[in-house]
Amino acid sequence: MTPNNEPQQTEDSLSTHIRDSLREVMDPELGMNVVELGLIRDIYIDAESAKISMILTTPFCPYGPALIESVRTTAEQASKLPTSVEMGTEMWNPEMMEEGAGGDWGLF
Repeated sequence: MTPNNEPQQTEDSLSTHIRDSLREVMDPELGMNVVELGLIRDIYIDAESAKISMILTTPFCPYGPALIESVRTTAEQASKLPTSVEMGTEMWNPEMMEEGAGGDWGLF
């Protein structure tokens, strides 16, 4: 138990909780959240902080800075840990989307 009598979350369950919370962060152009688009590549957690690795659908996404900040603040609120977002170099493609998410686009 933590000092405030809440059970301590494991890293896996906290990572899942953060990922679920990030479903609230929507790409305004595509109308889909960053998780279903496959933009969240990894979530790293240690005792003192969280780090998220993410990519954008395009390197020059006009909403990129706002999406990154929204991901950071949403994850920080969910984890109650200082959170940073690191941009990956991987190029996004529609196959990175969650299974079934591309159906609305007629892709899968």
